[in-house]
Amino acid sequence: MKSKIALITGATSGIGKATATLFAHHGVSLILCGRRQDRLDAIASELQKNTNVHTLTFDVRDKETVFEKIQNLPKQFSEIDILINNAGNAHGLDSIQDGNVDDWDAMLDINVKGLLYVSKAVLPIFLAKKSGHIINIGSTAGKEVYPNGNVYCASKHAVDAINQGMRIDLNGKGIKVGAINPGLVATEFSEVRFKGDTERAEKVYQGFSPLQPEDIADIIWFAVTRPPHVNIADLTVMCLAQASSTIVNKN
Repeated sequence: MKSKIALITGATSGIGKATATLFAHHGVSLILCGRRQDRLDAIASELQKNTNVHTLTFDVRDKETVFEKIQNLPKQFSEIDILINNAGNAHGLDSIQDGNVDDWDAMLDINVKGLLYVSKAVLPIFLAKKSGHIINIGSTAGKEVYPNGNVYCASKHAVDAINQGMRIDLNGKGIKVGAINPGLVATEFSEVRFKGDTERAEKVYQGFSPLQPEDIADIIWFAVTRPPHVNIADLTVMCLAQASSTIVNKN
């Protein structure tokens, strides 16, 4: 794996940062993508002790910038082997009748279109060398719909469909495609969903032991280190206390 190059979106926090840290520990060269240059710089400075790191600052919704930056990578980082489509978000937890259309746009643009833009930019590299591995970070929200989840769940159902469609269309091209679908993970996710309401966000994870970003990073590492003939196509993971999106055993 020390000869591999991985591009990770949403690398400045949570699952993306944990995955970058684990990959760096194993010597994988990294292209870290995110919106916050200060955070990218801090993470790069830390991980460069273990591996080669290049950063790309962009919002996955910005189609032109996504293509321009990925198509003009330094030669040392141009032959990407692994793509982790991790960037994603939830905005609001409202009924469909009370939903904010700007929140809807953000979720669909980032979770669906952003994933497509980055994949489209990277795929020519994979197709040219007839190898590559795409890991799409989905959600249990892509497997069921819960009250007030409407558009967020729709966006993650789209990721589930895109993951399946990618695997079908790329079959025979030497490219692995798979999805990891986490349940409740203790990240900035809820703080973003509740628009900075830290107290409300913290309550989401109280009374039980949620998944940690490192748990998902371990699973991603497992997926990308399987033998060439093995592809983890679709994996859903929840903490012990969680039975579904709405059933969580809290103390």
